Amino acid sequence: MKEYEGKANGGSTGFQPVKNEYHVIPYRTYAMVWIGLAVLTGVTIWVAGIPLGRFNVLAALLIATAKAGLVLFFFMHLLYETTLFRLLLPVALITLASIIGLTFFDFSFR
Repeated sequence: MKEYEGKANGGSTGFQPVKNEYHVIPYRTYAMVWIGLAVLTGVTIWVAGIPLGRFNVLAALLIATAKAGLVLFFFMHLLYETTLFRLLLPVALITLASIIGLTFFDFSFR
């Protein structure tokens, strides 16, 4: 069964077929990602108890980044998306890192 999506292409050709590709991810993969997230949560709690001084926030952000990567690539299926989405992800992450970095820079001089 073909699915159709309307596209404005300047003429009166109507609807054009869109190719839908589906990917099946085994439950084992989801279970392994869930276990990884649980382990990283445990690591976050463990690292929070270690007196790292100013690096506690950095350690927490690095662990949170790893957890976000797992969620993005497996649960949100970014691993199977087009190249455009994969290229836009670093742009968004660099923007976010810049904003967080500027916030820490401002906070350190108060």
